[in-house]
Amino acid sequence: MSPRSLGAIIIAKNEEEDLPGCLLSLKGLAEEIVVVIDAESSDKTEDIAREHGCKILKRVFTSYAEQKQAALELATADWILSIDADERISPLLKEEILRFISGPGEIDGIILRFQIEFMGRALRFGGVGHEKHLRLFKRLKGRFAGGLIHEGLEISGRKALLFSGFVSHKPYKDLGEYLNKMTSYLDFSTRKGRAQGKRFYFWHHLILPWEIFSRLFLKFGILDGNPGIIWAALSAFHHWLKYVKLKELEIKENQR
Repeated sequence: MSPRSLGAIIIAKNEEEDLPGCLLSLKGLAEEIVVVIDAESSDKTEDIAREHGCKILKRVFTSYAEQKQAALELATADWILSIDADERISPLLKEEILRFISGPGEIDGIILRFQIEFMGRALRFGGVGHEKHLRLFKRLKGRFAGGLIHEGLEISGRKALLFSGFVSHKPYKDLGEYLNKMTSYLDFSTRKGRAQGKRFYFWHHLILPWEIFSRLFLKFGILDGNPGIIWAALSAFHHWLKYVKLKELEIKENQR
């Protein structure tokens, strides 16, 4: 590896459609790619990773944080990029990352800009047009922690934001995939919320109209046209449904 090498880590389950594009976007950037595959994955994800020369670990899913930490512990590069299979590194961001890690400095973690693509359009408003996430870091300075659903990247050191380029994220190929993923996330979030003592209250019904109004008008999501309106409605529905599922779980527990 080069004196300041960069590796990428990916966790995956049934990602045969998205993984090739992700790996292609890492060409010329990552000298090492670690893919941790959910043991229940049933498609060609492992074959694709192997064909691209990735370092592979099959592991029973416990949490997103533990899957990513397992990937991190297999990596050996100086810098680590945490990326999902449905994300792509833009050419401009690739150049900026290579320039940054090869230069002097005391930065230990780098925050990247994201561009969300939905229904054929890059969303610019509605609360998702300026997403930024800490995804690039010195291997010895970072670790993953968190609950069942959301993982957090903890960095011991200084952080900086890269302004040039972006990570393109296409989380759903169609509405069917959105609904399937939403169902999966709801199960996790309901269990987590119940464990934290969260409950459903009548005023939670206001989430639906408020979220739609906020995303479309206060956050200008309506300027993204039909994709922006649909994203706002789906996001509001998802948020409201998390509390409805809590109520459902509460009723079931009381009936036992």
